[in-house]
Amino acid sequence: MPGPPDPRDLVERARRGEQLAVARLISMVENAGPQLREVSAALSPHTGRAHVVGLTGSPGVGKSTSTSALVTELRTRGRRVGVLAVDPSSPFSGGALLGDRVRMGDHADDDGVFIRSMATRGHLGGLSWATPQALRVLDAAGCDVVLIETVGVGQSEVEIVGLADSTVVLLAPGMGDGIQAAKAGILEIGDVFVVNKADREGARRTVRELRNMLHLRTPDGAEPWEPPVLSTVASRSEGIGAVADALDEHLAWAEKSAERERRRRERARREIEGIGMEQVRARMERVRGGDALDTLTERVLGGELDPWAAADELLEQSG
Repeated sequence: MPGPPDPRDLVERARRGEQLAVARLISMVENAGPQLREVSAALSPHTGRAHVVGLTGSPGVGKSTSTSALVTELRTRGRRVGVLAVDPSSPFSGGALLGDRVRMGDHADDDGVFIRSMATRGHLGGLSWATPQALRVLDAAGCDVVLIETVGVGQSEVEIVGLADSTVVLLAPGMGDGIQAAKAGILEIGDVFVVNKADREGARRTVRELRNMLHLRTPDGAEPWEPPVLSTVASRSEGIGAVADALDEHLAWAEKSAERERRRRERARREIEGIGMEQVRARMERVRGGDALDTLTERVLGGELDPWAAADELLEQSG
């Protein structure tokens, strides 16, 4: 029976563009298998090159259609593209409810595109906990741009700003998105704003309201970025070229102003913290399976220990 795959061999194959190797690496990091540390070590020397673009917005604004249209536009510009589409989790299997090939079938036969649906598995914030690791796989595999489409859960989607170099906020007319954006703090995280379904009534008003609200923001830095508000009809690919142009312009600004470096530093910090928290959570689960927690609970109820001292003992035992 063959042994487990060699992570270094998989990474080298992924860098040559083998989609099967990319898929296996993402599965390994998503499932947090025993080779996860080896995979991470093999990926690290080849990361930090891709332009990471987050696409977020309320349900119904056309995120998947916009993502697919943007992939097509980027491919016409010769870019290799990776897509991480974060989906709601199945309550039965924990897997993604929406399949990558179903939603973006137009790109299924393009070797220059890799699309992966990932389940949130109960993780809040619009992203899967494994998204940062999957991003590293696509980066190392030579993707020029990685698009991260969030799950569409409204106000908690602001987590995407900690992972992306550039964030696109999608809105649509007639959905109250202008007011919702102000409530959710979306105005603070968007680098490019897109009013999709611009052929609908009220689209111009939505664009105007957004621009007025953005003018109220306090600019940061000597040369602050001024987020554009663009109109698209993604189902017909109208306006998508302007979105790609705006993303290129934002990337150039972010590199010149050192904003990209700042975001990537913060991304690494969050990833380290997230891995640490996951390890602590795993240790606590092991403790919960034994008698230690029950014993400490009885000691707290009996007045022998206070909860803080009991928690200290629990952490010591979990180590």
